[in-house]
Amino acid sequence: MTSDADPRVARLRAAVSRVRRELAALRTELADRGIAEDELATLAAMTAAGLPLEPHRLRRSLLLVAGAIGSVSALAAALTGLRDAIDAFSHSDTPEPTSGPVPDADPVPDADPIPDPDPDSESD
Repeated sequence: MTSDADPRVARLRAAVSRVRRELAALRTELADRGIAEDELATLAAMTAAGLPLEPHRLRRSLLLVAGAIGSVSALAAALTGLRDAIDAFSHSDTPEPTSGPVPDADPVPDADPIPDPDPDSESD
């Protein structure tokens, strides 16, 4: 499926555009505004490029934007929309790339029970 046919891409593009607009309209001084604007520009370019979007890269962008914006209540709804749009990529049928071996179905191996102390040994 190309990104043009993927409704998640359109939703992400709209969410990025909304955050960019609302951030531009915000007259409050933000120390890290430039970081948020740069990362939003990167997200916009990624959605426009038509390349497959990787969930881990999208989440990284979300963390950068959220960290740069902080807890500005005027941007909360737009940031929530961005998060929801990015979360849609995490719940896809396409598995994310993993580093290292795939864990077993039972990640905790059967452990031997702890042996009882030797009743013949003396302890002081």
